[in-house]
Amino acid sequence: MKRGNTIQKKDSSDYSRSPSSSQKKGQKISFYDRKGCKMQEEKIYGEATLRFLYESKRGFPLANIFSYPFFSKIYGLYYNSFLSRRDIPLFIEKFEIKMEEYCGHYRNFNDFFIRRFRSGARSFESADNLMASFAEGKYFAYEKVAEDNRFPVKGQILSSSAILQNKEWEKIFKEGPLMVARLCPVDYHRFHFPDDGEVIDYYTLPGRLHSVNPLSLNKKNNIFVVNERQVTILDTKNFGKIAYIEVGALGVGKIKQTYDFSQPFKRGDEKGHFLFGASTVIIMGEKGKWRPDDDLLEMTKKCTETFVCLGDHIAYKL
Repeated sequence: MKRGNTIQKKDSSDYSRSPSSSQKKGQKISFYDRKGCKMQEEKIYGEATLRFLYESKRGFPLANIFSYPFFSKIYGLYYNSFLSRRDIPLFIEKFEIKMEEYCGHYRNFNDFFIRRFRSGARSFESADNLMASFAEGKYFAYEKVAEDNRFPVKGQILSSSAILQNKEWEKIFKEGPLMVARLCPVDYHRFHFPDDGEVIDYYTLPGRLHSVNPLSLNKKNNIFVVNERQVTILDTKNFGKIAYIEVGALGVGKIKQTYDFSQPFKRGDEKGHFLFGASTVIIMGEKGKWRPDDDLLEMTKKCTETFVCLGDHIAYKL
């Protein structure tokens, strides 16, 4: 097994308002809140900057420059400093963070960014035939990933070969199910194991750090291929082998694996966390082993992300 540690680096039934290829400049981003059973509008951190970088002719060349990891590392220095503590109250107020769900004392903004849930705030699906969500965020789901499959955000590339860049694992996960969880800066940024099992491989793929917000995904169709990635292959108890991919993003200085990969893991165990910035986790499965939940598949067909709480069921065993 290859090892690694820290890598630098709406209320409406109108589901057509989504981050799709038809999204117009300046259009709001909407998603479906599974728990609240309603559509919501996303509050975008740094919206003006993102729109300038990815929606304007003057800004787009700068987006390519700022995607180099060096700039995100510099950005991260501030958020690791005590000076960044002053940003926390304003962030909580602006984005209406429910702090009663979290615990901890925050020395800087990055401490706040990787805050933990209080005991009992979230629980993990316990039925063996149901997969627990591995992250709290906005999900797209697919029954099958193929070479011509495209993310419902302007042709975003989601082929197993392009994302994994490993011939051995490309064959295993070809035409298998796939799920994408996008974590906004306002979300919980720790990620977890969806089932019991063990790690059988781990490797890193260096790359850029473009934003993974729909504003940027609409303009660049290869972000999940060119961005820095960490790939962990899991052998799970109930769902076969799973490729677990963390994707770095603009402002993310580190993707940190906090679990000891030499040890078996349990469903719900923390795998790691992202430091400041929006981020994405992708999982791929073996063909015929499991299928995403119907509601997630239906929303994906409508080009609409579904917000799912950590630990809720997201797929079932075939």
